[in-house]
Amino acid sequence: MWSLNWQSVIGFALPFAVVVGGLVVGFFLERWLKGLKKRFEADNSLARYAVIFKSFQGVVVVWVCVAAVALFLPLFDFPHRLNLLIGKILLVIALATGTFLVSRLAVNLIRLYSFDDGTSVSLTSLFESLTRVVIFTIGTLIIFQSLGIKITALLTALGIGSLSIGLAFQNTLSNLISGINIIISRKVRPGDYIQLADGIEGYVEDVELKYTVIKDIYHNRIIVPNAKIIDSSFKNYTLVDPFFLFPITLVVEDENNLDLVEEVTLKIAQDLQENFLKDKNHKITNFITYQKIEYWGIKLVVYLGATDYFQQYIIAHEFIKAVHREYRKRGIKMARPPLLGETPAL
Repeated sequence: MWSLNWQSVIGFALPFAVVVGGLVVGFFLERWLKGLKKRFEADNSLARYAVIFKSFQGVVVVWVCVAAVALFLPLFDFPHRLNLLIGKILLVIALATGTFLVSRLAVNLIRLYSFDDGTSVSLTSLFESLTRVVIFTIGTLIIFQSLGIKITALLTALGIGSLSIGLAFQNTLSNLISGINIIISRKVRPGDYIQLADGIEGYVEDVELKYTVIKDIYHNRIIVPNAKIIDSSFKNYTLVDPFFLFPITLVVEDENNLDLVEEVTLKIAQDLQENFLKDKNHKITNFITYQKIEYWGIKLVVYLGATDYFQQYIIAHEFIKAVHREYRKRGIKMARPPLLGETPAL
């Protein structure tokens, strides 16, 4: 008669029970961490730190399962070699998930620091990739060392291989190093409006491994090699202060009262600045200069301020409409240059 060998059943089912138990415990720990994350998100002063708890998603379950199997492994009647193999596998899994967790935490903490401190390094795609590469490289070397693999010869081989790769990919490495210089120097940051010496201009979207992505005012993406930005001069409109002045040239007839022209023009400019200025504490003093007397009129330049590069076009648009309206109302006459072939009036 067939008899049930309970010892064999227990020996077969126990490993699965341990894994399932680890999954259950890990699941409840993850739920607890999610609850903490939601509490932090609900508090405005702590909401930015919620990403730290998000870094642990998926890692806790793996660690609990690994710990449960490692704890009960001596109780299993496995061959010695199999026990050693399972132990090494568990060690690799634990170290790999730990490396993954450290890379997540590093990127999230750098992101928090870059948002809190205006002098910190901006988190671009290049910086994020470099952070992950460094951490995963160190983690891989630690795993090799823990498995008894000597990394000295490996590092020597990597050094010789890196030299050969460097010679073969000089342009790529040049752009990579230039990208690192861009990030560290903070002369170009995501969100800045820059203008290169060759006329390329726009908002910096990202600094990648080889290229810097620039978005112009027409929403086109311009891909510029990092080395080109480092090796050429450029203008950054938002490096220190986003505020800048821009000129608008007008020409009025010489019969006008220039004091009245100045008074009306400055009033228009000041009213516009108050409407468009985002920071009410940032005082802008508009001014005009009469620059040249032509035989057909008097040229003056009005200096207006903007806190965003594209904003200058909107301010200029509204300023021209207001000038046309107020000049007509106050009897101020605009001048025009004589047409080709037209004899100027003396």
